[in-house]
Amino acid sequence: MEKVTRDWQNQYMVPLFCPPDFIPVKGQGCHVWDQEGREYIDISGGIAVNSLGHCNPELVKALTEQANKIWHVSNLHTSEPLLRLAKRITDATFADVAFFCNSGAEANEAALKLARRYALNHYGPEKDEIISFVKSFHGRTLFTVSVGGQDKYSKGFGPRPAEITHLPFNDIKALEEHISEKTCAVIMEPIQGESGIIPADREFMKKARELCDKYHALLVFDEVQTGNGRTGYLYAYMAYGVKPDIMTTAKGLAGGLPIGAMITRRTVGESFTPGVHGTTFGGNPLVCAVADKALSIINTKETLYGVKERSGLFFEGLNAIKERTGVFQLIRGMGLLIGCVLADRFAGHSGDFVRLGYKNGLFTLVAGPNVVRIAPSLNIPKEDIEEALKRFEKTAEEFRDQFGKED
Repeated sequence: MEKVTRDWQNQYMVPLFCPPDFIPVKGQGCHVWDQEGREYIDISGGIAVNSLGHCNPELVKALTEQANKIWHVSNLHTSEPLLRLAKRITDATFADVAFFCNSGAEANEAALKLARRYALNHYGPEKDEIISFVKSFHGRTLFTVSVGGQDKYSKGFGPRPAEITHLPFNDIKALEEHISEKTCAVIMEPIQGESGIIPADREFMKKARELCDKYHALLVFDEVQTGNGRTGYLYAYMAYGVKPDIMTTAKGLAGGLPIGAMITRRTVGESFTPGVHGTTFGGNPLVCAVADKALSIINTKETLYGVKERSGLFFEGLNAIKERTGVFQLIRGMGLLIGCVLADRFAGHSGDFVRLGYKNGLFTLVAGPNVVRIAPSLNIPKEDIEEALKRFEKTAEEFRDQFGKED
């Protein structure tokens, strides 16, 4: 068999991505090896996807067992794994019913379409405004990228869907002044991820719930990244004590396989009648079987308490690195979704930090140009945390020496 090389990326792939010059070929737990046998500690989690580590034995077993039963039946039929997962996720949350798709963007697309259809059915065609927030991120479809509050993702694709308003995040006054009877939905991330790991204020979230109730609008929480144990709660809304009408999630739900979910109250979900929305691959039995196993592991006191404990170790270590190196001005986030905000003199260089990390055997992420993001597996061993922090500090020192010269 012909050996695959990194050059193939440039030769055969649309140039949307710029991966590093090595190719990962094996993963186990929080460790990854490339073609040359070099080892890395992964505290990126595949962008918060590998919730239980690479090749988790229990997930591999669930995948293998289902692979020998049935893979795909389309939405013309239901399946046991899909129904088990629907029951598990609704039993554990505010919701009554679920819709499964293939990604976070698809889950948000479904949520936004449902919000508009619900408003149309109950209040008429004039109630169609969607309120989102500046710097938010909700996916890459034309609808979700338009609802997201970052122009860099939505410009250049022609006319955008109308009746979408972007307000400042965590600004109660702005929301109070703008929301009206025309508003059909308010969508927010409990923690804005792609824009820098910015948590919602508790009072802001509570006020959003209150205003949505007042104006008969649906409150939609985008928990694509914050869900499935990432914050130390099964879903982040539970930490705030505020229930949405619709919630979306994806990323860590199946521990590495592609799946998205939109869950909601029955009275809202009833606006999605046969033929109104659909998906070919969503709810695939193979993926649902793995997601059901993953969620059964995540939604335990052992796992969720473990996330909070590991979070404490990361925050303690990262704050110490901040003080020793001067590279960061703030460490923020919740659970194992952590943003390391670069000091002003390093602004714009988060990508350079990530690239230096590769040389030291470390996978991290960016969350915008000024924040280094950490989102490891929820069960990362403590010895791997210690080693990851050592490699992180070495990277920070090299980064400081290379990019920290004063003008």
